[in-house]
Amino acid sequence: MTDDRRTIGSGGQAGRGNRSTSPSSAARSLAGGASRAKKPVTKAKAAPKPDAPKASKPTTKPAAKKTTTRGASRSGGARKPTDPPRLRAVTEEDAAEAAAAAAEEAARKTRTAGPGAMPAGIPLDEIVVAIAQAAQRVLGSDWEGRLAAFVAALRKRLSGDFEVDEFGFDPQITEILSGAIEPLAEKWFRLEVRGIENIPAEGGALLVANHSGTVPIDGLITGYAVKKYGGRNLRPLGADLVFALPFVGQMARKVGATLACTADAERLLTSGELAGVWPEGFKGIGKPFAERYKLQRFGRGGFVSSAMRAQVPIVPVSIVGAEEIYPLVGNVPSLARLLGIPYLPITPFFPLLGPLGMIPLPSKWIIEFGEPIRTDAYEPEAADDPMLLFNVTDQVRETIQQTLYALLVDRGNAFF
Repeated sequence: MTDDRRTIGSGGQAGRGNRSTSPSSAARSLAGGASRAKKPVTKAKAAPKPDAPKASKPTTKPAAKKTTTRGASRSGGARKPTDPPRLRAVTEEDAAEAAAAAAEEAARKTRTAGPGAMPAGIPLDEIVVAIAQAAQRVLGSDWEGRLAAFVAALRKRLSGDFEVDEFGFDPQITEILSGAIEPLAEKWFRLEVRGIENIPAEGGALLVANHSGTVPIDGLITGYAVKKYGGRNLRPLGADLVFALPFVGQMARKVGATLACTADAERLLTSGELAGVWPEGFKGIGKPFAERYKLQRFGRGGFVSSAMRAQVPIVPVSIVGAEEIYPLVGNVPSLARLLGIPYLPITPFFPLLGPLGMIPLPSKWIIEFGEPIRTDAYEPEAADDPMLLFNVTDQVRETIQQTLYALLVDRGNAFF
């Protein structure tokens, strides 16, 4: 019994043989490979293992215990230590082969991509295509031409090559503003234009529209629609307050607006321009949301008088969609008087959300240009007849009101 145990190296300290010599080969094989032992399979040792995790070295004491309990049977015979070493050798060989295959695949990809290839991620060509598609979606299919036109106009502005008329109208500024408004009108408001053929291709005409929206964005969208679909510039007639504001007044002049007085209106119309007027004024854009699409008074017929004297047609314009962009639910009259403005609006989002409350809601817009009302059937002196002016004014107002009701039925839900 004693001779057999010494034969397998278990006569001394556990895992150390007889304390004076190195562990026996049997003890090394049972321990699963000590630090000084050779690998069971030489092929696994020779293969490169760049990414394979290193196996932790087993301690000698647990190995010795395995040698003591499993190394001899009750009869004193030794069991063959074959299973643990064989399993470990197969595992290391598989890991080495897998690591070698991964290294070869990485080398192949590097050779294919070349030394200047980009790292893994989104390819550059896909990023460029995504940007181009986003620009086409927002600016339209001819976004490249629009961008080129904008750059050309900007270069002319910087060189001082531009002209303005006697009212201060700057066509280049109008082109730039129209391009900036287009995404808002087409994508955000989903603008639909009807009856554009009723706008004269040449010569003077007076466009009369309803006014709403808390902020006069409807005037900008109407001017954009006339320019985009009619090919002509709209010259708005604004109130005194518009031109009294520091920055707004200068910009209004550059986009073609002028004071809503009889003299300026007649000068524009007789020179063959398209003039636009919103007779409701601040009463229209500042009315509560509960009174939406109910027209206010159209004044005393001053716009009809200007059209009769210039002998130009009146085109009724009905705008649906502006009432929902800033629903007016309240007003602060005392503070508005202190600031010198007609009203201080309170909406469901402003001033509660601060600057975010100034983002208009994406309502569906429809602008319809009605059939022209002729004024050349009357003599220019007929503009002094107050009853005639009242009748024509009421005809224009009633035409717009009935068209608004019909458009509301056609549109349905304001946001879908």
